[in-house]
Amino acid sequence: MKNYSSAIRSFLLCLFITSQPSFAGAKELQQPPKAAEIVVEETICDTTIADPFRYMENLENPVVKEWFRGQATYAQSMLQRIAGREELIEKMQEFDQRKKEKVYNLTISESNRYFYLKRSPSDETGKLFYRNGFKGKEHLLFDPETYASKPEIRYSIGKIAPSDDGETIVFSVAANGSENATLLIMDVTTAELYPEKIERCRFASPSWLPDGSGFLYNRMRSGEVRSMDVQMDSKIYLHTIGTSPVSDREIFSRATNPDLRTRKEDIPGMHYDKNSGCLFAFVHNVDQRMTVYYAPADSLRSSSIPWKPLFMPEDNVYDFEITDNDLYILTPQDAPNFKVIRTSLHEPDIRHAQTVIAETPDAVLTGFSLTSEGIYYSLSRNGVQAEVYRKDFNGEHHERLKLPFAAGTAAVSTRGFRFKDVWVLAAGWANDYKRYRYDADRKRFIKETLSSTARYPEYDDLVVEELMIPSHDGVEVPISLIYKKGLKKDGTNPLLFYGYGAYGNAITPFFSPAFLLWTYHGGIFAVAHVRGGGELGDQWHKDGMKTTKSNTWLDLISLAEYSIRQGYSSPEHIAVNSASAGGILVGRAMTQRPELFAAVIPQVGAMNPLRGENTPNGPVNAPEFGTVNNPRECRALITMDPYLNIRKGIDYPAALITAGINDPRVIAWQPAKFAARLQAATTSGKPVLFLTDYQAGHGMGNTKTKQFETLADVLSFAFWQTGQEDFQPSSTTK
Repeated sequence: MKNYSSAIRSFLLCLFITSQPSFAGAKELQQPPKAAEIVVEETICDTTIADPFRYMENLENPVVKEWFRGQATYAQSMLQRIAGREELIEKMQEFDQRKKEKVYNLTISESNRYFYLKRSPSDETGKLFYRNGFKGKEHLLFDPETYASKPEIRYSIGKIAPSDDGETIVFSVAANGSENATLLIMDVTTAELYPEKIERCRFASPSWLPDGSGFLYNRMRSGEVRSMDVQMDSKIYLHTIGTSPVSDREIFSRATNPDLRTRKEDIPGMHYDKNSGCLFAFVHNVDQRMTVYYAPADSLRSSSIPWKPLFMPEDNVYDFEITDNDLYILTPQDAPNFKVIRTSLHEPDIRHAQTVIAETPDAVLTGFSLTSEGIYYSLSRNGVQAEVYRKDFNGEHHERLKLPFAAGTAAVSTRGFRFKDVWVLAAGWANDYKRYRYDADRKRFIKETLSSTARYPEYDDLVVEELMIPSHDGVEVPISLIYKKGLKKDGTNPLLFYGYGAYGNAITPFFSPAFLLWTYHGGIFAVAHVRGGGELGDQWHKDGMKTTKSNTWLDLISLAEYSIRQGYSSPEHIAVNSASAGGILVGRAMTQRPELFAAVIPQVGAMNPLRGENTPNGPVNAPEFGTVNNPRECRALITMDPYLNIRKGIDYPAALITAGINDPRVIAWQPAKFAARLQAATTSGKPVLFLTDYQAGHGMGNTKTKQFETLADVLSFAFWQTGQEDFQPSSTTK
């Protein structure tokens, strides 16, 4: 059930130092003070850990706050002095002007009403619109820019959930990237909000009752975003439209269902499925193996719901769809590239289920959707070549659909098994996202892209190389290289690596005119499809998590070495960038092989994973990275921890390290501790900038301007540190 399962699956006492030679042209700027080292020692899984910046974990400490502010002011000043940064922003704005409208977060109700967010060049965030059918007249429902009571508060819209008839819609808004969402309810015909507002709904994913009288939703506990308890024991409630949320009934939680397999850090979800007459209760964490219970939908009226287990983690179910009688299951069981099996919904027998779509040995089955006429599914080869197929429910014939262009990414969506509608959203490294309806009768694609089209002649001559390169252990790792035609392999090209390697998430080809400015200015954009992601199937993920996590950064190191051997670039011209869990990837590649890189840019990165379980979002991530309570996993956490692996007296690369003060996913002290320790340890004389954004969180909900500025910081810093003449700092602030 894609709509309900994938959504959950995201400092100090001071010593002054002098300016260093790498800050050429900006010597009059005084570098902020280093943080004092106050060592805390503790023994964890038979290992003594010395933590010199543990006190930074108290973000309310006045000295910590002062250090944060000083670092942010200095970092911002330095970034603004980089020649070329403003030109990058101006080019991004010019790109943005080429599209009259950008549409995203599209949701189609059973009544065929289209609900979506749309942003024009004059908008900072998306506004909520609807239309009746693809060709219907557009109506504005909600503008988040008019919702804020203070100019320093910026709201953005998150989840969108219309009722089946499309007459009512519930949607979430959150301020300044905090993800501390409030649910608002609107009458679609009048565009008027109902008086009730439901706060603390970060994980809401509302599911409507069939009659539109109310919906099920998740609500967190009250508390500050940094509190260890705020994310624990969230609960599912039933809200009736037009009533106070205070009277909402608690439906599913550890308190109401103590006999079910849930932990306080797990996140419950619920879906009412009228076709099958079932309620589905989900127990979410980052483990992709689903935990699901179900019960008759009419038991919602009773005081106690008779939940039965549908899937447990040992069943190895990663996704599922249902008809009124059947279960269609996506699983890697005995099929690392995934297969789809079918069994009875009311008497499920997974072990004896029928295989409907068999595993493809050389491609990963990335998703499937049901229609009234058959099953549509997508395959991905090495994470970079997409294919779409159609299959009858009971036949053996698999028909490959001829996509409108050679796509690197293709996602299939439908309106469910009672409707024949099917759409494909496709894109590539040099091809913008386009949405098509598939006409099965005429076997053709019809363009139904709501966003405006735009031309980007700047990228007409791009070359894309898709290679498989042996890693440290002989395993071949995919790498995507994108650059201008005519590039010389003389070792002088600026090369920007981008990767992730966590949660089984694959980086498939995406089109970003702003990111491709790296190639526009003569650089090579390199995407490292390292282990821990899902590019090569379930085992690819497992080979880069917990005790095998080292493969993630060792793959990146091997790809960097290859790019040097082949003359694409050289160590003084290579920068690496990632975000969130990707902080482990770039942080450990840097600490293990600092001589390979000129610059490292972890954005809101998980830089101190050993201490992750001491953060609000940490315990729920233990299935991916491990727990200190398991000795083997604990030692793996120490090995993968970038902060703990910094050594004094090493010539480390330059670094731009960022944090969001409102970040509910990676608390700001993780990147802060890493920055403080790196500043204290490095002897290279290269800048280590730490930039905290005080009006942002993990990146979700950022305004358009902030997105441009953030990307310009990354690209200009990387160009500066890889020695590009047009991006050296000026002596005055612009």
